[in-house]
Amino acid sequence: MRSKLFVPGSRPELFDKALRGEADALSFDLEDSVSPQRKVEARAALQDLLSGPAARDSGKTLIVRVNPFGSEHFDADVRAVVRPGLALLNLPKVESPEEVLAAVDAVEAAERANGVTELVGLLLNIESPRGLRRAHELASAHARVAGLQLGLGDLFEPLQIARHEPAALHAVMLQMRLAAGEAGVFAYDAAYARFSDVEGFRAEAALARRLGYIGKSCIHPSQVAYANEVFRPTEAEIAHARRVDEAATEAEARGIGAYTVDGQMVDAPFVQRARAVLATARRLGIG
Repeated sequence: MRSKLFVPGSRPELFDKALRGEADALSFDLEDSVSPQRKVEARAALQDLLSGPAARDSGKTLIVRVNPFGSEHFDADVRAVVRPGLALLNLPKVESPEEVLAAVDAVEAAERANGVTELVGLLLNIESPRGLRRAHELASAHARVAGLQLGLGDLFEPLQIARHEPAALHAVMLQMRLAAGEAGVFAYDAAYARFSDVEGFRAEAALARRLGYIGKSCIHPSQVAYANEVFRPTEAEIAHARRVDEAATEAEARGIGAYTVDGQMVDAPFVQRARAVLATARRLGIG
């Protein structure tokens, strides 16, 4: 899921183009990009989309960002969009494990009502100081939690922190990545609102990749190609990972715990990373 393109639920004229596009995942939105007077209309449009063959046949990871738990729209959102083929329900503004568990109950009820047999996971947005402080608790609250996603606008703007301040970005991104790692879930990078600033987008995506994030949110189709490129393993990375894997296989057969590859000492954590690179390469058809 190198790239995830936001698509407003109130813009059904964009659905087909998004399904045919290059984004690995689509995040259909019922929250911030949909005005209050159009929530019902957007919910109905997404219910129709997710109930039809085009979404199921797209081969993309399908996600819906619903309105926050406790809002007047949450229950209706979940009942409408938890359909066969939905991979993740994106839960915004999460701050407590109790909210996660309540959301799980709502998802389970919708699965039973709508005949969903493959469990829908949760992608939790970390977009407040409290949510960031409790990120590990949130990620560990239930087995359905698949990942954490940064929401930097909501996190930074009320505190008057500059959105593009490098030190602030690095600190927050690393903190959330470590929380996700402790819980055994993935970390996903925030959107970048300056969609005409290609170099800025690429630089932020590259930082996220160096910090172990699996992909970046895109608010404009033009950003998708850059996210796909940044989060794609390079030929050099794949070649090195292959050498590490081969050396590890030989070392394991000989009962050796540490050895050198390309002039670097290698042991179990490096092997784990190399095999993850190879798995990603195979998934993308490049390894």
